[in-house]
Amino acid sequence: MNLTNRHLLLGVTGGIAAYKAAELARLLVKAGAEVQVVMTQAATRFVAPLTFEALTGKPVHTDLFDSAHEAAMGHIELARWADLVVVAPATADFMARLARGRADDLLTTLCVATRAPVAVAPAMNQQMWANAATQQNVKTLKSFQMLIWGPAAGEQACGDVGPGRMFEADSLYQLVCAHFSRGVFAGVRVLLTAGPTHEALDPVRFIGNRSSGRMGFAVARALLEEGAEVTLVAGPVSMKTPRGATRIDVESALQMHQAVMQRVMQCDLFVATAAVADYRPQESAPEKIKKSSEQLTIELIRNPDILADVAALEDGPYTLGFAAETERLDEYAQHKRVSKGVDMIAANLVGAEEGGFEREENALSLFWEGGRKQLPLTDKLRLARQLITLMSEQFYARTGT
Repeated sequence: MNLTNRHLLLGVTGGIAAYKAAELARLLVKAGAEVQVVMTQAATRFVAPLTFEALTGKPVHTDLFDSAHEAAMGHIELARWADLVVVAPATADFMARLARGRADDLLTTLCVATRAPVAVAPAMNQQMWANAATQQNVKTLKSFQMLIWGPAAGEQACGDVGPGRMFEADSLYQLVCAHFSRGVFAGVRVLLTAGPTHEALDPVRFIGNRSSGRMGFAVARALLEEGAEVTLVAGPVSMKTPRGATRIDVESALQMHQAVMQRVMQCDLFVATAAVADYRPQESAPEKIKKSSEQLTIELIRNPDILADVAALEDGPYTLGFAAETERLDEYAQHKRVSKGVDMIAANLVGAEEGGFEREENALSLFWEGGRKQLPLTDKLRLARQLITLMSEQFYARTGT
């Protein structure tokens, strides 16, 4: 997501989660945003202002009565400057003061004075979050049209477990991106498959493959960053759902085929990153198969071809398929594109020396009618962003929009 020319005011209050705000500032600056940081006095006890100054290249604001700025009504200028105010972490005390319209320090004053949207990322002990007064303050802030980003649940610094953890920096970054999102796929409805399928031999064993789902989930995230509405049909993987995606979990190729065909005519773009099993056992044993002989023969039958079935639909969506090969990449990828009638193929080599399955990195060769492009080895999220940038050109060229 490109945040160039966006003005982000990052408020930091006095909680142990303040260290996460430094990473958030780094991510925002990296995306091109101009970031100004406002810290409460308590926050400076957890993270030094110099940390944020080094990350943003701008002085940190801490004092409502800073004579160097107040000659020009500095707090009002900051309030007008911001496109979005994000307070991370937001302590229970800060949220209580904000809910009552208090303006007794620089950060609360800015939140009261600004016309920009204000988002707060709560961070506190789980019992403090559950307290009736805190919950009433949350309702009040929501009634003021403030955005409440979090909290997450999990282990806390005090040793408790439960809701109250501040969202991780990356999650908050994604929410900022979504707030400003009018990307190249804004409003485009995407149906995407990811991960492997498991074809049951018996209640214990299955036929599967090495797909981790990382590439597909990275593509889903990159599409969400660009404003797409993403429905993710996921095989059996342990990946977290990208924020904003609608997820449908399946196990087998038949289940994935059914999930896709039920929804495909409501999408504009179909992206098939899943490594779907070509074959399944003709019969799945109702009980565990016992080790009773030296050899075991299993008869396999062919699974439906999800990508080909989607590509064959009349008035169907633009289709992008993936092909994982161990040899003759160009030949096999081009054959798959033509034989299945898809608009674009993204192919990669998998093997001992290549990216792909079970790796953090990948490389892709893209093929479409009359064109091709090589995307070199890099981490999968960066690769996904490169892929959808190129795909958007072909998508809009075909759809004429």
